[in-house]
Amino acid sequence: MNKHISRSSKIIALVFAFAAGLGFTLQSTVSAQASDEAAVRDTLLQNAAAFERGDMTALNKLWANDESVSVFESGHANYGWADYRDKHLKPEMAEMKNTKYSITDIEARIAGNTAWATFKYTISANLKDRRAEGGGLGTAILEKRDGRWVIVHWHSSSPRSAPAAKSPHKH
Repeated sequence: MNKHISRSSKIIALVFAFAAGLGFTLQSTVSAQASDEAAVRDTLLQNAAAFERGDMTALNKLWANDESVSVFESGHANYGWADYRDKHLKPEMAEMKNTKYSITDIEARIAGNTAWATFKYTISANLKDRRAEGGGLGTAILEKRDGRWVIVHWHSSSPRSAPAAKSPHKH
């Protein structure tokens, strides 16, 4: 009988050890997931802040610097980082003064080394002869490369029927 009790005790101990290990693994996975989601949100917020400052050095660190980049804004497409940076981003930032750009309501999802996020944005800036204001919705896709999240795709849109000075959604 003692052999049977001893064997049962060992099995129970192994089951508890396995369960504890599984719980630790699940907790670690959930923690890593939350950490990655926070890092994705932070990358998007850093992107908005760098755009607002006109800081191309910072933007170069937040975007994939290769041909995998695609950007869709207001019915226009850019393919590759150099195309977007040189033909869209730099001219746009040079034209804008006193820029205010914010991203809110970020919802990030992670699958391995790929993340996607949806968000709301508002933007305002002084142009040559007027103050421009607007807002809309966006989606970003990021990849984890060398331990950091970089933007590989960006799609933003704003409703044409809404007044330019108001965001389509309340924050």
